[in-house]
Amino acid sequence: MNITRNNVDTLNAVVTVEMSKADYQPEVDKVLSNYRKSANVPGFRKGQVPMSLIQKQYGKAVLLEEVNKLLQEKLNQYLQDEKLEILGNPLPKVNEDFNLDNEDFKFEFELGLAPTFDVDLASVKNLTQYKIVADDKLLDDQVLRIRKQYGKMIQAEKVEEGSDITGTFINEEKGINSPATFSTDVFKNKKEAAKFNGKKVGDVVTLSTKGLFDDDHKLMDYLKVGHDEVHGLDINVDFKIEEITTTEPAELNEELFKKLFGEGDVADLAALKNKIKEDAEKQFAVQADQKFLNDVTESLLTSTKFDLPAEFLKKWIQQTGENPLSAEQAEEEYNKSENGLRYQLIEGKIITSNGLQITFDDLKDYTNGLIRKQMAQFGQMNPTDADVDGIVMRVLSNQEEVKRLSEQVMSEKMLNLFKEKVKAKTKEVSYEEFVKASYGE
Repeated sequence: MNITRNNVDTLNAVVTVEMSKADYQPEVDKVLSNYRKSANVPGFRKGQVPMSLIQKQYGKAVLLEEVNKLLQEKLNQYLQDEKLEILGNPLPKVNEDFNLDNEDFKFEFELGLAPTFDVDLASVKNLTQYKIVADDKLLDDQVLRIRKQYGKMIQAEKVEEGSDITGTFINEEKGINSPATFSTDVFKNKKEAAKFNGKKVGDVVTLSTKGLFDDDHKLMDYLKVGHDEVHGLDINVDFKIEEITTTEPAELNEELFKKLFGEGDVADLAALKNKIKEDAEKQFAVQADQKFLNDVTESLLTSTKFDLPAEFLKKWIQQTGENPLSAEQAEEEYNKSENGLRYQLIEGKIITSNGLQITFDDLKDYTNGLIRKQMAQFGQMNPTDADVDGIVMRVLSNQEEVKRLSEQVMSEKMLNLFKEKVKAKTKEVSYEEFVKASYGE
């Protein structure tokens, strides 16, 4: 067998595999011999069927299967031996002259080669790494939310200041049917908020969405509409009132603190605010890290230049899906996936260049931390090491979970690398300021 490669250019190549009868015939003979031993043919005892009959009945099918198996094995081995970094999979070139009656065969495969490039983390500039702080307004709001959550709920006949209103936002044209509960102080537009004054269960209030909230993104939460629709959304929505309640806030006393945090951890308002601040800022740090990771990713996509074997990849997309695509559909799919492919290559280069690896100990430690956090959420604050280790090993026995957790661990390693090597200014902001910065406002 002879395998050769012709580099069309730096991103495309054609591999030719030439196969002679001596390469495949021994396996073909072996398979046919096994068929003969087990074949049941009327008029012949088992194992005594003439080989000529076996050859006539099964010969071409076995030949095709064994040639294909040998071809795939040798091609894959060649790609490994040559250390070729390819994109997609080899695409066989159509050979109109192929004939199974020939003894020698020639196969050609198109390859899309991965580009050669370097990633310079120093090229990432003008980025901000946010530190989100829980400001006094957020802390006061959270304290009030806790007091109302554990307070006494009272049914009310009509809407008054401070009432909680439950119902459904409706706009048939936009397909909006979104249950919600709120108090009218959530609205920026006080004229619209005043429409609820004195209303009763069963009443319908029509609101204009334009300027309804201090941030249009809140429409995503209340109306369940997409991000691209909320900016400047100017429609009317009906809100049908289904329940009106008022809440007598719970007192900030030992009973409430014990219910929230257990014995002795929090004893007064100052300690409660410190606890809220600590927990909130841990959650905010995760969001800030994700934004920084996303921002570095976008910057690297812009600053790291290289070509791709685009025509090959479009052809590969067109031919290898579950259903064949037209050239136009393949081009559309390529355009959708191009940035994802580019970042996969960039990420792979970063991982290789910086020696980032995931060990089994990394996975165990990461999973251990996740399990302990989850158990704490259900009140198990001090589980034994043996209990946690048992859960960890069960989780890591699932290959899908290992894959998912490995991606998270590598993402964490990438984030730490970016924090170390990417120059970015640090900016302290409130959560509201961070949300606006995240959406480019």
